[in-house]
Amino acid sequence: MIVAKSAKIQPFVWISLLISDRADRFRHFGNVAILLSPFQGQATSLGHKINDSKRQFFCILFRGTPPDISRSPNQPLLSFSYALMSKISDPNQNRHFRTDHLQADLGGRSARGGVVTLSAQIFKFVLGTASTIVLARLLTPEDYGLIGMVAILISFLGMFQYMGLPTATIKWTELDHQLVTELFWINVALSTGITVLTIGSAAVVVWFYDEPRLFGITIGFALTIFITGLGIQHEALLSRQMRFATLALVDVASLVLGLVAALSSAWYGAGFWALVINQVVASLVRVSGVWIVCKWRPGLPSRRLRSREMISYGGQLTGFNVAQYFARNLDNALIGKFWGAQQLGLYAKAYQLLLLPLDQINGPLGTVAIPALSRLAESPERYRKAYLKILERLAMLTMPAVAFMIATSDWLVLLLLGPQWQQTGRIFMLLGMAAFIQPITRTCWWLFVSQGRSRDMLRAGVLSSAVSVASIVIGLPWGAMGVATAYGASELFLTAPIIFWLAARRGPVRIGDFYKTIAPAASSALFALAIVLISRPWLQEFQLAMRIVLAFGMTTGASFAVLAILPAGRAAMQNSKETLLLLIGARKNAVAP
Repeated sequence: MIVAKSAKIQPFVWISLLISDRADRFRHFGNVAILLSPFQGQATSLGHKINDSKRQFFCILFRGTPPDISRSPNQPLLSFSYALMSKISDPNQNRHFRTDHLQADLGGRSARGGVVTLSAQIFKFVLGTASTIVLARLLTPEDYGLIGMVAILISFLGMFQYMGLPTATIKWTELDHQLVTELFWINVALSTGITVLTIGSAAVVVWFYDEPRLFGITIGFALTIFITGLGIQHEALLSRQMRFATLALVDVASLVLGLVAALSSAWYGAGFWALVINQVVASLVRVSGVWIVCKWRPGLPSRRLRSREMISYGGQLTGFNVAQYFARNLDNALIGKFWGAQQLGLYAKAYQLLLLPLDQINGPLGTVAIPALSRLAESPERYRKAYLKILERLAMLTMPAVAFMIATSDWLVLLLLGPQWQQTGRIFMLLGMAAFIQPITRTCWWLFVSQGRSRDMLRAGVLSSAVSVASIVIGLPWGAMGVATAYGASELFLTAPIIFWLAARRGPVRIGDFYKTIAPAASSALFALAIVLISRPWLQEFQLAMRIVLAFGMTTGASFAVLAILPAGRAAMQNSKETLLLLIGARKNAVAP
């Protein structure tokens, strides 16, 4: 009770004691008189006089101050108190920023991180697919269309709460507690401002779409923006330390609890509100999770700005994200405006269903690849080999998979979503052209980020987005089908060559490396696509599920046959075998006692 009634510092100390639950941490402290004497004058002026008996209590409890904590004459009392609280909770705050210990076993950490992250993504994909199947039967295309209308605004404004700062945190060589604290409060301030702006934009969204139900949806999604802003830097620090297992655990927990909330709400007739509840619950769980597992705690804001270079770097990444936003969301906005919620719901569901399995692969690979490549940036040949190995395996996995989904698009939609989504099948097939190459082109952004080429990344984003926007406008008169056709063709035949060329202008990876690396996988996928399409009349004689199983077997067999014939394909399969053995060994080491 003495602590709670003392000067301003004492509630912070008491909270720290409760949080840490380790009284032995306070043994790090030295002479308490150094701690308390600077407070005497200011505490008195604030009306919180510290008497001698309380000072003796602190002396007995703490036995002094840490050597690296001292209060400057002009430092505010509250700021010093908060710094002391952080020090007591975690005496070695800078351990969250060091990366030198990662160099000794970078390959092993990457392999173990790949195993854990990929395992988590497989689980998330299975769970996400199952929940999509259930929700598609509980909700209507119009429900998804309403969410899609608001998601356009949320996706756009949400980019500015990041400002590229978490990427800078992952990549930057030298960090300290004060610098990351500064980035944390910048992200929180941006998130708060964007939340207010989103709430204020709700009436504009209702006016634009002439749909009153969008008002409440917009406010619900605005809440997720603020919640997310509280955990941005904590997630970045976990990625910087390559703590992929921890991140995977948080991801899975947020997904599971969010889906449970959504399914429960939809079952009781919440309609489109089930999808809003899903996002709010998932955001709360995710932010709570990263604060629990990442012990770093921010200090108070400071007027001194040390992160100008990081803000400049992040600003260029944000410019890239803005350009990409228009390329990826203009189709939804225009379809929703000119063709209505029904057409938008069909188009959005086709896009989501097609990219869902691909995102489960690209997402975890990017999580592991960017920190690993950033650590290899000073070794060009190692960097090049590491990237091309990732690219080769990614192409072998995604290209045949997309070929299978294109050939069986109508069957997959009928099986997974039901007959009310039948029109989605053809849109699904046409968007497959984009999905065939996008997993490959997205890895080029890893090159820009890990090499610090944010300006080049911005140029690439603007050029590729201009091509995509033009294709969407060209296809709009023919509705969702026209947009899907134009967008898919432009991504495959125009955007991909542009991105490859820009990525290879600088750095150790050359433009020929892209085409040479993906050629075996692309050849096998195209051959498998032809085989399945030719066999469709024969497959029609079987039940729906059996058709899909047989088509998958034919795709797998045809792909392996082509890879076995081509010399480059045989080399790729051998490399994949070696990688698989490495991952199995890494997993055994990770679980060994």
